[in-house]
Amino acid sequence: MKLNSIKRVGQSGFVNMGPIRLRQPIPTRDIDQIDPFVLLHHYGPYEISEGNNPFDLGPHPHRGFEPVTFLFQGEQLHRDSLGHESIVKAGDVQWTTAGRGIIHAERPTDDFVKKGGTIEGIQLWLNLPSDKKMITANYQHGKSDDFPLVQSPDGLIDIKVVAGELNGNNGLISTQTPVNAFMIKAKAGGSQLIPFHKSHQGILYLLKGKVKVNEAVTLELDKNQLVQFNQDGDHFTIQAESDSLLLFLSGKPLNEPVATYGPYVMNTQTELLEAMRDYQMGKMGFLPNN
Repeated sequence: MKLNSIKRVGQSGFVNMGPIRLRQPIPTRDIDQIDPFVLLHHYGPYEISEGNNPFDLGPHPHRGFEPVTFLFQGEQLHRDSLGHESIVKAGDVQWTTAGRGIIHAERPTDDFVKKGGTIEGIQLWLNLPSDKKMITANYQHGKSDDFPLVQSPDGLIDIKVVAGELNGNNGLISTQTPVNAFMIKAKAGGSQLIPFHKSHQGILYLLKGKVKVNEAVTLELDKNQLVQFNQDGDHFTIQAESDSLLLFLSGKPLNEPVATYGPYVMNTQTELLEAMRDYQMGKMGFLPNN
């Protein structure tokens, strides 16, 4: 076995999106995308109450990629133009295949707002290859307890296999391209070796705590939070220096041109114009604002 070397270490600076302030490690001034991952937003932790609820994303469209939400804390209501309505709870994942077009909305549930609490999660934009950008839209809701769980030999690290495969355990989510997605919860002192195929681009993102990667680089909140690996090995290692939360992602690069505008990820500017026209004509469906 050969250790994957570290290509770069990235920070996770804050950006403003309307009333929401969130961390954006991808893209940045230095990182355009990490193919096939176009965007990664780390939102929260936000303290939600009846007097403070900035995280209410009304109906909006998507086309050409897969918007994925990993919820680490809280409770969200998902609605979409396919007719799905589900409550996403801490540890759950919602995996939307926008394909030719979908309209969806996300916000804390009324009950959660009333009782108050903390919301924190990751929104990932996973690109689709050109031959799948116009497939039929789909929605998958993976519940926390249904994901396979892999525990480190020392019993201090739990890895939830959302998509892909880890040590013979297959993720719950069906993917359109070869992708691994693992939610990692580590207790201080825990260590683990995590394999992934060298055909994949791999990234590790820290949400909370302090972790040493490959016994070389330390990830810590407000300092370095993202590691991108070179495609020159078959595994990496983590050692938790404090209780930590992480997300590992790997995927086979598409190596295709990327054109983005607002909520659309296509291959050409012409396709972006077509997406805007189709949305305005109602071809992506309809979702009431309630």
